[in-house]
Amino acid sequence: MENAVLQQVNEIRKRMKCSKGFLCAESGFKKLCKAKDVGLKRHLLCLERGVVSCELSLFVEKKYYCTCPLRVYLARNLQMEKMDNTEMV
Repeated sequence: MENAVLQQVNEIRKRMKCSKGFLCAESGFKKLCKAKDVGLKRHLLCLERGVVSCELSLFVEKKYYCTCPLRVYLARNLQMEKMDNTEMV
C-alpha cells in the first residue's frame, strides 16, 4: 500500500473510535465487513448479517448503512468492496 494511502488511513483512524479495534487495518485489510458503495456521500450499504450490534450502522427504510469513515474511504478510494450475492432486506 502506498505511503499516501497509509497516511490517509492513519489520519482517519485518529479522528474516530472503533469498538472493533480497527480489525480491518490490523489485518492488512483482509478482514473487511461486506459493504457496497451505492453512491451515497458518507455511507455504504451494509451486507453483513447481525449488523444490529455494530455501533457504526444506521438503519434507514429497512436497510442498514455503514457509517464508518475508514470503511467508506476504502470502498471509494481503493475499491475495497466485499459483497455477497444477497443483500439484506
